[in-house]
Amino acid sequence: MPAHPRSAGFALLMLLLAASLLAGAGMRDPQPADEPRFVLAASRMLESGDWLLPRRGSELYADKPPVFMWLLAAARRLTGDWRGAFLLPSWIAALAALWLTGDLARRLWHPAAGRHAALALLACIQFGLQAKRAQIDMVLVAMTTLSLWALLRYLLQQRDWRLLALGTFAAGLGTVTKGVGFLPLLVFLPWLPLRGRIAGVAPASRAGWHALAGVGGFLAGVGVWLGPLLWALGTRDDPAMQAYAAEILWTQTGTRYANAWHHLKPAWYYLQVIATLWLPAALLLPWLLPAWWRRLRRRDPRWVLLLGWSLLVLLFFSASPGKRDVYILPMLPALCVAAGPLLPALLRRRGVQRALVGWLALVAVAALGFGLQAWLGPPDRLVELAARRNLDPATLATLGRWLTALGVVVGACVVACGRQRAGLATVLSMAVLWTVYGVGLVPAVDADSSGRAIMREAGRRIGPDAQLALLGWREQHLLQADRPVLEFGFKRPWHAQWRDASAWLAQAPGQRWLFVLEEALGPCVDRAQAQPLGVSSRRSWWLVPGTAVRAGCRVPPLDPEPEPQPPG
Repeated sequence: MPAHPRSAGFALLMLLLAASLLAGAGMRDPQPADEPRFVLAASRMLESGDWLLPRRGSELYADKPPVFMWLLAAARRLTGDWRGAFLLPSWIAALAALWLTGDLARRLWHPAAGRHAALALLACIQFGLQAKRAQIDMVLVAMTTLSLWALLRYLLQQRDWRLLALGTFAAGLGTVTKGVGFLPLLVFLPWLPLRGRIAGVAPASRAGWHALAGVGGFLAGVGVWLGPLLWALGTRDDPAMQAYAAEILWTQTGTRYANAWHHLKPAWYYLQVIATLWLPAALLLPWLLPAWWRRLRRRDPRWVLLLGWSLLVLLFFSASPGKRDVYILPMLPALCVAAGPLLPALLRRRGVQRALVGWLALVAVAALGFGLQAWLGPPDRLVELAARRNLDPATLATLGRWLTALGVVVGACVVACGRQRAGLATVLSMAVLWTVYGVGLVPAVDADSSGRAIMREAGRRIGPDAQLALLGWREQHLLQADRPVLEFGFKRPWHAQWRDASAWLAQAPGQRWLFVLEEALGPCVDRAQAQPLGVSSRRSWWLVPGTAVRAGCRVPPLDPEPEPQPPG
């Protein structure tokens, strides 16, 4: 390890950064995209005791396996409160990914490489964003990074079958967390041309046993969830479960990859993601790429495996027509490990220092400019934009104050650290950004974004004794309802939901109300009696009393009936 003062300073810096990633936990509710859906499924698991099949309301949720929902439910059991629980799995996974990244770089090179690799990962916008969201992707990154940590140690340092089994187990568990968790196994492809020629690593003495350990580890990982599912399919005669298994095992994996029906993007889409969401670390690519190329030409196995695997992942996701920015996030820790030994020298170069200082100055000026405008006197165009997102002037002013504070502190970091310590200024500025984001910006818009405000208004209007049902709803509405509510399905066509809703309303029209999306109102509602409720998540919602539905009227198929927003 380096000298004690340097180690202590790095530890304090990491504690500061870890705290910034957690800042704001407990100050907001689950927000789209994805967070309300996963919390809703986890909540249903806790209530019903059914841990095998996640549900979104009354319907089975077959888009993702339940592993992440298990983690959310465990966090809820630990804390006793959803606000304090739902961000914990992502935060813990982020810390695990950071430690694994730094430790792998340390083992492959030296302690300074480990420190710089971990800090480089923390300095990427996308990593911080996912650490502060209750989505599957950060947990997936922790699992893929653990798998790479073990597999690269096995291939480059020590042919210990336990490392191989751990690596394949983590890949298997990642696969039943999100289908692409198997991707670390692709590291064997760039290793094949190098096998037997890696200095200091003897071939496995019992290759057959090692192969068995690797296969067994992967099967054990996927078996955590797939084993109980297959057992249930073989012992239960349940058509709903069979449809669920077919959907999640085939449609949501192979079909979704090869013939995606949403998030359609061009082949170069991920270059745009790297250039934007991987800032400010992406600013170093003009220096990193030539340095990496020189090491690849020397056939250094460490860079061959790290960069070869990252390129395979990029090609894998680019080949699918369906693309989202978070898909390539598992690449980022590997690239930070590959950059770790180069960063100490690069950060001493004036060009790198100027690029980082220029970016921080741009962030500070933009935050100050927008913040002061929003706080002291927003122009009409900004007021109109805020109104479309259901932000009132008070909320806009709050956002402005926080952005102003962000600009001031980032500017102070640049001045205090100077050009020669631009790397430190960057890391400190990211800590400030995530603290402001978690404590100020997201809580300011939480009432609208989480659906809490509109559901409280619905409850106030209908009174405490009325009954409420949902039609055309989103997960946050069911999660934020102030009373037990009825729903008629999530993916069912609206006209089919209306058949059940009309019958339910007719049983007690004076006491029953329907919370409904404006596009789903249909021709059977007397709008003179219905009440426009407001805008939430950029959609308009209505309250329909039972007396406003015309008796005997049947809602035809509505055109268009858009599918609910696709999950991540």
